Amino acid sequence: MTKNAKTRLYVDGPLGAGQTVLLSKEQANRLFAVMRLSVGARVALFNGADGEWQADVVEAGKRKGALVCDFQSKPQQNPPDLWLLFAPIKKARTEFIVEKAAELGAARILPVLTEFTNSERLNQTRLQAHAVSAAQQCGGTFVPPVEAGQKLEGILDNWPKDRQLLFCDEAKVGQAVADLSTAERGKWAILIGPEGGFSETETTRLRAMEQATSISLGPRILRADTAAVAALTLWQMALGDWG
Repeated sequence: MTKNAKTRLYVDGPLGAGQTVLLSKEQANRLFAVMRLSVGARVALFNGADGEWQADVVEAGKRKGALVCDFQSKPQQNPPDLWLLFAPIKKARTEFIVEKAAELGAARILPVLTEFTNSERLNQTRLQAHAVSAAQQCGGTFVPPVEAGQKLEGILDNWPKDRQLLFCDEAKVGQAVADLSTAERGKWAILIGPEGGFSETETTRLRAMEQATSISLGPRILRADTAAVAALTLWQMALGDWG
């Protein structure tokens, strides 16, 4: 029985039996210069739509390469319809949030600019690359899109009526964590605030939203990156695809 490859690579093109996949310069460098793979090596490919395919290297150069798909090793598995909204923080911690959101099954990642957001400069291309890297490492077949930063006010102005919002409220620290087991599955989003918390105006508006559920994340105030992981885990355990 042929073993599946340990090396995984996200590609843009279609995947299918006998399909040839051409590599970019960066991808060729990673596989052949950094990882020292050569012709005949096997790589697992995924594109976010066609599942995972085992492919064989048929051309290995310093600046280009080609692989041919052999068989599908995993079907396409998309995450639940869950968005993660978070206020950007320091560079490394923002990248951490994006990576963990991809690993934990967020379908869309939206950085939001709140009244107390301290970091507004975002490299969307770099953050998307972190999402791709996380999917490659965790064995997923889906890469969530990372959107450009948007003002929270504007997002709430156009909030979909059919999407529930899990709002992590620092004012509820010390209260029991909400029981989501009785909540309805469907379209959801999680909102994580900035290091300074939401403004009074933002908090009032969020609590007044019909679609919003205000919750505590336990007895301690969590850093934004920790809160994102905790909230995603809580939601996935109750309403996601972990059960």
